Amino acid sequence: MKALVTGGGGFLGKAVIRQLIERGDEVISFSRGKYPDLEKMAVKHAQGDLANEADVCAAMKDCDIIFHVASKAEPWGKFEDYFQTNVMGTLNIINACKKMGVSRLVYTSSPCVVFNGKNLEGINESAPYGKDYGSLYQRTKTTAELMVLAANSDKLATVALRPHLIWGPNDNHLIPRLVKRARKRQLKIVGNGKNVIDHIFVDNAAKAHVQAADHLAPGSAVAGKAYFISNEEPYPIKYIINRIMEVYDLPHVKIHVPVFLAYFGGWLFENLYTKLNLKSEPLVTRFLAYELSTNHWFDISAARRDFGYKPEISMDKGLELLRASILD
Repeated sequence: MKALVTGGGGFLGKAVIRQLIERGDEVISFSRGKYPDLEKMAVKHAQGDLANEADVCAAMKDCDIIFHVASKAEPWGKFEDYFQTNVMGTLNIINACKKMGVSRLVYTSSPCVVFNGKNLEGINESAPYGKDYGSLYQRTKTTAELMVLAANSDKLATVALRPHLIWGPNDNHLIPRLVKRARKRQLKIVGNGKNVIDHIFVDNAAKAHVQAADHLAPGSAVAGKAYFISNEEPYPIKYIINRIMEVYDLPHVKIHVPVFLAYFGGWLFENLYTKLNLKSEPLVTRFLAYELSTNHWFDISAARRDFGYKPEISMDKGLELLRASILD
């Protein structure tokens, strides 16, 4: 098939592209910048802005399927930036699919859409959407997922995948932040660190996207649905963080911060950064304090049943691959 991958130069987008290329599909990467490593993989590149519908339409000409992976995922920023990328960008993708006759759309969502400030333990897709906890990412991703699922029809089949905490070699978000703060001795455990969370190795997340695409068609079992995907290895957050520290030969994180103090610090930072119009990322936000101190792991049986998803790379194997990547 001929596929367009938005955000193809990003962490997950590149993994999706790699798997599509390896099995012989024709792939176009859509992003603002250029990526020489994708060119070496014989990937065509369409440069443009998701907020410009004309750019999106031009990029998906003659495509069979769209993998809409691109998003603004940083924990801090202006509402307009999140809105333009996550909401308007997704709306443009949907409208372009209709105009260009593309019949399948795989959307990368997030479990944060059901986050409600409380423990989420083994929940499935019947869980309601969460409340707004001050995260612009959560707010705009929820809006975008709702739009994608509402767009499902007999002409355009859509599916939304919710990978949680994607990590692995070449990660440019989660792990670099942890390592950077650890080296500055700014990394602390919020609460007792025993709260259990899900995660997913990047190749497993990419595989789920490809599998969902293969089962997606108007009227199919996956059309119009959202799915949690993970490594199906929930562990206490302190254990996960310290396993990553070991990969980088860093000491275990032992300092704990009470949840109420982390939440208050988030509130303080958010107000200060907003008033001073600071561009840098706060040390903590209220949403992050909630995320770091609650249980959130998910039932992925629906993904197993409907499109055969099964995590193939375990946490232990993934950590080995991560270690090998930084030693190259």
